[in-house]
Amino acid sequence: IDIEKYDDHCLSIAHPEKRCSQRGFGFAGTENYSVLGFGMASDQKADTFETPPYDEIPAITRSHVAFLESTNDEEAWLSAGMKSVIIQTVGRKSGKAHKVVLPYWADAGGHRILAASYAGGPVNPAWYHNLADRQANPTIWVKERSFEGHLRADLLVDEDYRTVWDGLTSDRPWYLDYLAKTKRTSIPLIRLIEPEA
Repeated sequence: IDIEKYDDHCLSIAHPEKRCSQRGFGFAGTENYSVLGFGMASDQKADTFETPPYDEIPAITRSHVAFLESTNDEEAWLSAGMKSVIIQTVGRKSGKAHKVVLPYWADAGGHRILAASYAGGPVNPAWYHNLADRQANPTIWVKERSFEGHLRADLLVDEDYRTVWDGLTSDRPWYLDYLAKTKRTSIPLIRLIEPEA
């Protein structure tokens, strides 16, 4: 991985005196945790790293998208040991395309699971509101290092949600911290699956 390029895309944003690789940022990032992704219990545990302040996350994410679109390096597509995807949604109000990089967790069926934690922020992230609007986003474009295509984004509810949440928080307990921190009653979980023909 080209660390110089990583740092250039990462942050001169808020702390130009300290490069991202030196600060341990995985772009997704509250306290020594990662922010937006998680791992399957016992096999997808992530490394911990310093998380940038909540208000820096959008800018870091934009830089991360640009960086990943410029490389297919395996290390670049990992954030603190977590695999990442780029998702593109269509703005439910603007109609414009928006991209974001998110770490994901694979569920028992091998589907990518996203968490709309936003570092325990008070509201759900904009990308979540966009993909939750099925009229604007019947499917979303997803790019991973070895995959690119359109997937359906299903919002988890009820027992399905609880099962995934339990696995997530067992493996990566910082999501419990995010839930305690936010004013929201839950952190949305999203499963990416092949759309039905």
